[in-house]
Amino acid sequence: MTPKTLTGDDSIKTWLEHPVGGPIIRDLLAQSGQDPEVLKPVQRLAIKRLIKLSKGRFSQQMVDDLVARAAAGDVLSGSDVPAAADAAGETGTADAAAGSAPEVERPEWVERIDRGRFTGKTVIVTGAGSGIGRATASRIAREGGRVVAVDVSQERLDEFAGEHSGADIVTLVADITDDAKVGEIVAAAGDRIDGLANIAGIMDDMTPIGELTDAVWKRVFSVNVDGTMKLMRAVVPTMLAQGTGSIVNTASEAALRGSAAGVAYTASKHAVVGLTKSTAFMYGPSGLRVNAVAPGPTITNIEASFASPLGAERVRLAMTILPDAAEAEALAASITFLLSDDGVNINGVVLASDGGWSAA
Repeated sequence: MTPKTLTGDDSIKTWLEHPVGGPIIRDLLAQSGQDPEVLKPVQRLAIKRLIKLSKGRFSQQMVDDLVARAAAGDVLSGSDVPAAADAAGETGTADAAAGSAPEVERPEWVERIDRGRFTGKTVIVTGAGSGIGRATASRIAREGGRVVAVDVSQERLDEFAGEHSGADIVTLVADITDDAKVGEIVAAAGDRIDGLANIAGIMDDMTPIGELTDAVWKRVFSVNVDGTMKLMRAVVPTMLAQGTGSIVNTASEAALRGSAAGVAYTASKHAVVGLTKSTAFMYGPSGLRVNAVAPGPTITNIEASFASPLGAERVRLAMTILPDAAEAEALAASITFLLSDDGVNINGVVLASDGGWSAA
């Protein structure tokens, strides 16, 4: 039986399982010291999606060359082998490694824009320069909202704004742990704040408490808890004056279990859940809705590092049951649902947007 002709629209999984495409991809990876495991988090995506995910390291020309080589049955040639392999390896970075592939290849999820869903609304989005924050800010802007996009990188914010010409976007470089900068964020929003997406956050180094340093603890809590709290506290008066407002905090699977990260990150995300539930209870009768999303494995720019052999051993063991990593846009779909009026009757919940990990 003649194998199918591969294209850039075929999934990475299809390429790896193809009698010609598989050896090509494995050869590319081997030449940079990688193996196919690095692609597990993104195996369901079309191979052309590597262009976006690799942030320029994997080009359209590389995809075209792969397709041409597969058509010609050419496994061991190509001048861009190292660069292509490096790019493929880079896209494999996720919040956690993915689990076993399904037997039946599923179609890719396609984002569906609900135009006008945020028309007339102003939403603050932190971490808007990359990953889940960028995807969330982008969706709100494309659905008609005014976005106050906050990040620590001016370069990333400029790039984001440049991709949304004509959208109502205010960019602001700010450290969310700085009270003065928090004040600037609220001032940039103006007289009306309809939503706050608290997405900025950092990972720990996977250390258990017996090896934890004060520096890691303080840094993780400063960003993940203090920063989240400061922005919530800052927007509540405006929302109370309006009689309406929606806050969505970013928790994590680490807020629901003890096996997803080190002790500092895990404790910080449990604290985010506490901030969410208490605020929802206190201000629900005043018209505010406060919820959290708990992402599972997600393709972002937050890289996990292992400073502890014990932490690495224990967390990697837990990672063996993970579902495939999701793209940031899939998390943005969950976040914007809760932010929008579609979430009208939802308050004080922690939505596990994790591909079913929490059900395992």
